[in-house]
Amino acid sequence: MFPRILNQMRENIRTRRYVMTLHAEEEMDNDVLSIYDVEHAVLTGTIQQRQKDQQTGEWKYILQGPSFDGERMEVAAKLSPLGKLVIITVYRT
Repeated sequence: MFPRILNQMRENIRTRRYVMTLHAEEEMDNDVLSIYDVEHAVLTGTIQQRQKDQQTGEWKYILQGPSFDGERMEVAAKLSPLGKLVIITVYRT
């Protein structure tokens, strides 16, 4: 689902053109996940759904993939107007 968007997100991970929100960092800590887990999930996972923000009208995507140790996790992310990947939140499923 959404192959062009997924490819762009993966390229942003590979080239380190992404930022993590404070909320994403807090959730990473809560679920004992590392940045490597997040990168691995984006690089090997799939987009499960697309959601539109009611206030901004921006699209965000829910990716599901394995953490570095193989456990399932999800990443909510969007592409900024400047093309950077913004990791909104992450969590184990």
